[in-house]
Amino acid sequence: METRSTVRLAATADLHCKRESQESMRNLLSAMAKEADILLLAGDLCDSGLPEEAQILAQEIAGLKIPVVAVLGNHDFESGKAADLEALLAEAGVHVLDGKCCEVHGIGFAGVKGFCGGFGDKALQAWGEPAIKAFVHEAVEESLKLESALARLTTPKRIVLLHYAPIVDTVVGEAPEIAPFLGSSRLEEPLNRYSVTAVFHGHAHHGCLEGMTAQRVPVYNVAKPLLERIFVGRPPFRILDLHDDDKHQ
Repeated sequence: METRSTVRLAATADLHCKRESQESMRNLLSAMAKEADILLLAGDLCDSGLPEEAQILAQEIAGLKIPVVAVLGNHDFESGKAADLEALLAEAGVHVLDGKCCEVHGIGFAGVKGFCGGFGDKALQAWGEPAIKAFVHEAVEESLKLESALARLTTPKRIVLLHYAPIVDTVVGEAPEIAPFLGSSRLEEPLNRYSVTAVFHGHAHHGCLEGMTAQRVPVYNVAKPLLERIFVGRPPFRILDLHDDDKHQ
């Protein structure tokens, strides 16, 4: 596996690719590829979760000649075709992570979609009706999948890719009524148990750019609508440089 003294990551999320999105997808992905060694896509790759939307995105990714790591988001499940989307993207060379891990240029990546349920002592608990217990169980399962993926990585640097937020800090700015549906602090637990270098997520279009876990792991919200609003006049993606001689950037 090739390693480099400096690896540059370019991350974005919530592309919401539609049938008419080919040109905008090409422009964004090309801009990212010009500035980075690895591209990260943190979910909601398609707008309605349709294979024809994924095919547009896959076609543009296939021509990049640069590694791409991705997770799916809630929109990618909308049409019940998530497995088809994953297959199309994998055929284009994308490392689609769902409780899996991979290594690229000496950097380890672990990823899951994640789920919602709220944060801290306000998080929803598995008590009461079966539907509530099933809801909480989904978040717990996503956390366990992430922990399993992290446990398999042996690289000095570990990057986590999620769609849902693992901490409340990066959803601040969203309407309080929907904050519990934007992420779950259960996703933070494995981040604090392993030596994670950085975390990227999307989903919170009106949240904050960054925050930290309880163990000071940096978390970056790279939702495309948020980046477009904050970084006016430049392509909506976030750059992170990883160097041999440091852990956090």
